[in-house]
Amino acid sequence: MDYRYAVTADAPPMAELFAAHHYDALTDQERAQQGFVQGGLDAGTLRSMAEDRSFLVADDDGLLAGLLGLVSPDNMTDPPPPAQAVLDAQDSLRWQGRPLRATPWLFYGPVVVATAYRGKGVARGLYTAALRAGSGRADAMVAFIELANRTSWRVHVDGFGMTPMGEFTIGDRAYGVVGASLRSSAISDA
Repeated sequence: MDYRYAVTADAPPMAELFAAHHYDALTDQERAQQGFVQGGLDAGTLRSMAEDRSFLVADDDGLLAGLLGLVSPDNMTDPPPPAQAVLDAQDSLRWQGRPLRATPWLFYGPVVVATAYRGKGVARGLYTAALRAGSGRADAMVAFIELANRTSWRVHVDGFGMTPMGEFTIGDRAYGVVGASLRSSAISDA
């Protein structure tokens, strides 16, 4: 498996993978078993984000096994409401005893693993690639996870050890904010 930055040619299969795992494309049972993504990332948006080196992919000899967003909050021109909520809460969210605003950080996510590759370490490989790609760019990577997405919470908090930092609600949806260190000592332990 090759974990690398996405290139513009990856945009169409990334859009297909994203759409296939979107909340609206899944049944309640599928969402509970495998998790889900939300928001709208079409091929054009993904192509632009690939040009900015804002996505990593898991490439299995030309087949897209997974994707992971890793973007500086300064590069988000039109953040979706949950990302905007994190940006607005930077003074109250704390990372290692300091306000998040005082910490150089990157948005982590969305993360999608193709169904055929689930349980084969692809999510872990993408997470480790994100740690390495973010090292030197920031001190932390921060994600928001809808609390109804228990699968994602188990993978990122229970499995990868991301640290809960707080919660917020938008309408009737509750989200948790989690972070991981991008310092070299934390990366060598991953």
